[in-house]
Amino acid sequence: MSARFWETKRLEDMSREEWESLCDGCGKCCLHKLEDEETGEVFPTNVACRLLDRRSGRCSDYRRRQAFVPECVRLTPRSLATIDWLPGTCAYRLLADGAPLPDWHPLITGDPESVHRAGISVRGWTVSEDDAGDLEHHIVERDL
Repeated sequence: MSARFWETKRLEDMSREEWESLCDGCGKCCLHKLEDEETGEVFPTNVACRLLDRRSGRCSDYRRRQAFVPECVRLTPRSLATIDWLPGTCAYRLLADGAPLPDWHPLITGDPESVHRAGISVRGWTVSEDDAGDLEHHIVERDL
């Protein structure tokens, strides 16, 4: 990968390796969301997908995730336009909107722990879907 490729390449022109490296490992996209059927409003929860390693912020079986979680969304440059629930800190969203990566992003710092130190990740405040019960009891007010 070339240094600071995200500043010179369009999302559509990135290699698979470059694209995947944009993920900061926050884990927020792997939290369950509830949608109000009448208004379309989306409410985040603190309930993590069963495949999310809640410590690292990474999927525990990324390559085969859709076999276990069929509704798992595959992010692509094309699908970004239709996904409105990505967190405001998401590198894919930021770059698609023409914004820079934040100073804490691992591509900037060279340290995958920087996202956790910045308090951006799900580390420490989520529960597994296997333990959660009713998702309505887990809606959070956090700005995701």
